[in-house]
Amino acid sequence: MMKILMLGWELPPHNSGGLGVACLNMARALTNEGAEIDFVVPYAAEHPEIHFMQVLSATHLDPIYRYGGGSYESLNILEKIIPTADEAKNVSIRDVQKTYCEFVDRYLMEFKPEVVHAHDWLTFEAGVLAKKNYGLPLVAHVHATEFDRAGMQAGNPLIHEIEYEGLMLADKIIAVSEATKRIIHDKYHIPLNKIDVIYNSLDENYETSDYHFDEDSYGYLKKLKFSGCTIVSTVGRFTVQKGLHNLMHAAALAIRKNPKLIFVFAGDGEERNELINLAADLGISKNVIFTGFIRGKRLRDIYSASDIFVMSSISEPFGLTALEAAHHGDCLILTKQSGVSEVIWSAMKYDFWDERKLADEILAIVNNPALRETLQRNVQNEYRKISWGEVAKKCLKVYNNIKHKRNY
Repeated sequence: MMKILMLGWELPPHNSGGLGVACLNMARALTNEGAEIDFVVPYAAEHPEIHFMQVLSATHLDPIYRYGGGSYESLNILEKIIPTADEAKNVSIRDVQKTYCEFVDRYLMEFKPEVVHAHDWLTFEAGVLAKKNYGLPLVAHVHATEFDRAGMQAGNPLIHEIEYEGLMLADKIIAVSEATKRIIHDKYHIPLNKIDVIYNSLDENYETSDYHFDEDSYGYLKKLKFSGCTIVSTVGRFTVQKGLHNLMHAAALAIRKNPKLIFVFAGDGEERNELINLAADLGISKNVIFTGFIRGKRLRDIYSASDIFVMSSISEPFGLTALEAAHHGDCLILTKQSGVSEVIWSAMKYDFWDERKLADEILAIVNNPALRETLQRNVQNEYRKISWGEVAKKCLKVYNNIKHKRNY
């Protein structure tokens, strides 16, 4: 039985994005293959559905304080996120990371895993500590780089430094797509043979669990469909990375030709007010619905009510939401800059900046029932080809190839 120390920043139900979902499913699949995992998170909370591994809390913080900025809103990593009466004890994401590293250091004084698996920049420093101080083999798993989060702009130089050190010192790097592998190679000059691509998959429980659309949540969307409207949805954080301004402009172009298009923006983030104002400026507010942040059943209800799902990201390392939408029968429109487009072929694709092409693709699906049915039917077969069991087997192969590098 292989002992793994896994370093992450979130796990469901205390996740603010897809990172926690991917970590959970990967860890579950690894334990199904016989691995033993201790998983460190930077907060203290119950994870009632996790019985297959030990979840360790690096701090006593409530998980809500992770949402103050850091894991996704990287410009805010030095801002104080916990207001207290004693201003000297206010905590930033960097403070949390320091405490996280101290916890990992104490843990490794007593326990000696065979491999350390660190997910994204937030835990890379702790992973490097394990390698430098305890001679442990390190796997750096890249779900998104700072270049992705910044919409391929400059981003935060501090995070670039952390990512660079973690990637340089890792014994092996796992990237969630070929696109991410290219970014790691081009931006950080990491040799290609050091990077393995292992795609994410859809949660098996997501496929097999009982689900029924809740009319009380989004019944009005069903009523709009009954009146002849087509529902186009997108799900994610409202950040520059997601290309939502381009999507809104494409929506306006499509609505001019078909006023029975309804666009649902599910999520929240720093661009929320900008997007609301943009919809008003474009004169399409009555055709645009903002749901706010959703997860769980309410998220599934959005997928179920939708006809078309758009992933408009400027840079999306993978994109699990596309697989979730496919499971609910949505037609997919993906940017060529998304990792999931590498494994899903029965989808319309476009460059994130090409607003007119996106509008044309939306209208093509609406106006051509045969095309719509073909896309829906074929994508159902494609998204099932990737399984977390296969992901686990590939991860174990990576571990076995580097575990001889232990130096203690």
